[in-house]
This record gives sequence, structure tokens and C-alpha cells, in this order.
Amino acid sequence: MKKLLYACTALVMALTTATALAADLTGTWTGEMGGGNGGFQLSFTFKQDGAKLTGTVQAAQGDPVAISEGKIDGDKISFKVVIQGGTTITHDGTINAAGDEIKLTTKSEGGQFPGGEMTLKRAKTQSPPAN
Repeated sequence: MKKLLYACTALVMALTTATALAADLTGTWTGEMGGGNGGFQLSFTFKQDGAKLTGTVQAAQGDPVAISEGKIDGDKISFKVVIQGGTTITHDGTINAAGDEIKLTTKSEGGQFPGGEMTLKRAKTQSPPAN
């Protein structure tokens, strides 16, 4: 009976540690796709609910695009975005240990959109003005 209790305790501790490693990604993240002169800024607004990730992606111009099939597993993140014309872009990445940077790799399912890599940084939240 003690062995079963120890095994259950170890399992709970392992699951708690795995959950604790995943920082809450809720908030705004920014990054540049393409880099150099041809690059463009993107803003990601994430909402995390456990392992589920929802939100939007916004370029400098245009309307926000919804994230679909978003999930977080430990330090791994993945989601899809369907852009104008029906092209699906898959995003897979890794969250750093501090929870303030995400390295993403993107690719389109049909090859219409050139894939690439980008690093997202958590946007600084502004403090309300002092009265």
C-alpha cells in the first residue's frame, strides 16, 4: 500500500512540475517575420487556458487573424493561422525557460507561403499613470 501511495505522489509531483514549467502565455507578443528590408512586424495576442491556446495575429496593416488548433505542451507551442485566400500557416515553437521568449518556425501546408523562423518577445505591459 505504501508503494502505491509513493507512486501516486511521485506521479502528481511530476505532472505538477511539467505544468509549472509552462509559463502562462496570455498577453501580447511581438516579432518580425522575414527580417531585413523585406521583413514585417507581427503582433500575437494569446489567451492560454491550460494546454489550450487561442488568440489572434495582427500585421501592421489588415485585420487580426484568428489562431486555431493552438496548444501548449510543456515548453512546446503550436497553432495554425488561415490567411486570406485560404492558405494555412502552421507555427511550431519552443518557449524559453523564463517564459518571455518564443522561437517559432512557420510553414504553409501547400507551400504558397515561404516558411521561416521568428522570435517572439513578450510585450511590456505599461503601468497605469500615477495620480
